[in-house]
Amino acid sequence: MAQKKETKKETKETKKAGEVKADKVKPAAEKAAREKIPVLLLQKYKEEIVPKLMEQFSYKSVMQVPRLEKIVINMGVGEAVQDQKALESAVKELETIAGQKASIRSAKKSISNFKLREGMKIGAKVTLRKDNMYEFLLRLIAIALPRVRDFRGVSDKSFDGKGNYTLGIKEQIIFPEINVDKINKVRGMDVTFVTTAKTDAEAYQLLSSFGVPFRKK
Repeated sequence: MAQKKETKKETKETKKAGEVKADKVKPAAEKAAREKIPVLLLQKYKEEIVPKLMEQFSYKSVMQVPRLEKIVINMGVGEAVQDQKALESAVKELETIAGQKASIRSAKKSISNFKLREGMKIGAKVTLRKDNMYEFLLRLIAIALPRVRDFRGVSDKSFDGKGNYTLGIKEQIIFPEINVDKINKVRGMDVTFVTTAKTDAEAYQLLSSFGVPFRKK
């Protein structure tokens, strides 16, 4: 009888150990997968995008081919004027989405009608480069945007004339990293793709080649 109880105990402990091991393996596998993303996107850029753009725009040198320089995510928090805790929540959410520390944005001038004073903290910003930039780009394209209700692609009307593109996102909850049950308010954000392209047409082709799902005309 004692041996039977001992065997049962060992089975439980073995099962528990297996669960712990599985919990460790899953994050490790996810981390490994994320680390591969920048490598794969850079490979895609060099082997597919560069030759395609060189032919399309008749570049004479590879150095002329535009590239994605950085991605800037801005989250405005208007209610922070009256409630600084709202800003704290927004910062945590932005850092969760971006995967790196956010910087606080302050008002550049006072606006009495909005009870806004110069220097008041009213938003948060994250600038992504290199590996973090590519990892976020793929998550945005492959996971977040498809979660938008009735999604039919993003508009191509938000280029700035200098080869940069800003995408407005209405709800932070499209990112699976955000737990809907733990947020205190649905917030939007602006995602700006900064490229080295000299024209919007070149930037459009660059981002489109990376997989940004522009709405079909």
